[in-house]
Amino acid sequence: MIDEAKEVSNENNLTVRTTFFLLAFQCNHHIRFFLFCLLLIIYCGTICGNLLIIALVSSSRNLHTPMYLFISQLSFSDILLTTNIVPNLLWILLNNGGTITFIGCMTQFYFFSTSVASECFLLTVMSYDRYVAICNPLRYSSIMTSDYCVKLSITCWLVGFSIILINVFTVSKLNFCGPHVMDHLFCDLLPLLELSCSNNFIAKLEVMLLSIPSVIMPMMIIIPSYAKIVFTILKIPTNISRQKAFSTCSSHLTVVSIFYWTLFSVYVFPTKGQTLTMSKILSLLYTVFTPFINPIIYSLRNKDIWKAVQETLLIHILCHNL
Repeated sequence: MIDEAKEVSNENNLTVRTTFFLLAFQCNHHIRFFLFCLLLIIYCGTICGNLLIIALVSSSRNLHTPMYLFISQLSFSDILLTTNIVPNLLWILLNNGGTITFIGCMTQFYFFSTSVASECFLLTVMSYDRYVAICNPLRYSSIMTSDYCVKLSITCWLVGFSIILINVFTVSKLNFCGPHVMDHLFCDLLPLLELSCSNNFIAKLEVMLLSIPSVIMPMMIIIPSYAKIVFTILKIPTNISRQKAFSTCSSHLTVVSIFYWTLFSVYVFPTKGQTLTMSKILSLLYTVFTPFINPIIYSLRNKDIWKAVQETLLIHILCHNL
């Protein structure tokens, strides 16, 4: 039987939130065990794949370029996102639900939102990098300098961590006076607003306003950038040159498409009559599966990364034989 979250009253008889109960997937033991094993395997693969990308970019001189610097930052964001969600979700699946403290819930909500916002900014910076590389190749090295790329990466993280603080602070001030049972996988914005018994108009308005710099504006940069990139590639006279130019941005375009499709499906344009189960599955796509497939997409047709892997393995083999 599901225990309701504990409630205590303060001096003004307002309800103080102490715990929430996360339901996750309410199904039989065999299905939950299958989901547990599947998510555990994916989580381990996500950590290993993204750590490999970070290690290769750090150690291989051939990968000391702006594009791979941003890819390594994206890998770090994916690790933060999935580590914030999956370990607690695995524990909930084993126990058919689980409690989380109010502070723990706000912390999870903050780091989840931060990693998503930072990923939006990083994908935007990566699209700008590809735009300069293809549309202004002669000026690429003078524009995308090492110092400039580092500043762009730091800005993405600082803005992501800062802008979400406003939203988290507003949500934390809401009153949750009903049964604190959250029918979701983790502490997310929409489930929290549904549980609130206070007027959440300000919180919803704030979310809409904050989505402009964190989601809408990045999309307004990414779409024109790739429109210009496609137009420039189509003007290249030879097929081989066109394919080579397109291959440098196709991986990033695939990652952007998957990330924003799932993000918009959940938060911006949710399907009318969308079931809670479908909402949970879509949430899994961008919190668990997208971080897993990102390093695969970036590595699958990337000769530089495969070359770095071969060089690293060769060095380890030679060192071991010596």
